[in-house]
Amino acid sequence: MNDDDLKSMIRTIPDFPKKGIMFRDITTILQNKDGFAYVIDKFYERYKDKDIDIVVGIESRGFIFGATLAYKLGCSFVPVRKEGKLPHKTINQEYALEYGKAVVEIHKDAIKQGDKVLIVDDLIATAGTLDATIKLVELLDGKVIECAIVVELIDLKGREKLKEYNVFSLVEFEGE
Repeated sequence: MNDDDLKSMIRTIPDFPKKGIMFRDITTILQNKDGFAYVIDKFYERYKDKDIDIVVGIESRGFIFGATLAYKLGCSFVPVRKEGKLPHKTINQEYALEYGKAVVEIHKDAIKQGDKVLIVDDLIATAGTLDATIKLVELLDGKVIECAIVVELIDLKGREKLKEYNVFSLVEFEGE
C-alpha cells in the first residue's frame, strides 16, 4: 500500500453537507483494516523518535487516529472537543466558520508546561479548528511539535495560515 492507494480509498460525496461542497469521507479508510493500519503506521514511523509526550486529537475523527497513535507511541492522549462536551474545568478558543463561529475546549489540566504535543486530525481545510487547537495547547504552555493530518484540501490554503508550524499530511486533494 502507498499514499495513492490510501487516497483512492477516500470516498467523495458531492453537495454534502451543502450544495457545492465535495465532502472527503475517511470512514472508508476506517472500514478497511489495511488502510487504517497504513495511516497509523505512517504516522508512527514519522513520530516514533520525536519524543512526543501527548497526542491531542480533535473531535471527532481526530480521536480515532490520535488515540490509536498515542497508544502505539506509548504516550498520553488528550481530546479537544466542541464547547460544552468536557466535564471538568476547561479553557476554550473561538474560531471562524464559513457562516459564524464555533468554540473548542480542552481540560485545564490536560497539558503541563513544556509538554511536547503532536496534534492529530483527519482533515485540514481552512485550518480554523487546527489553529484554535494550537492556541489551546500554547495557552497551557505546551509545545506543538507538529500537526499530523490524513487529508489536506490544498485549495483552501489552511497550511498557509499555520506558517510557523509543521503540518504533515498523507494525501492532498485539490479542486474537484
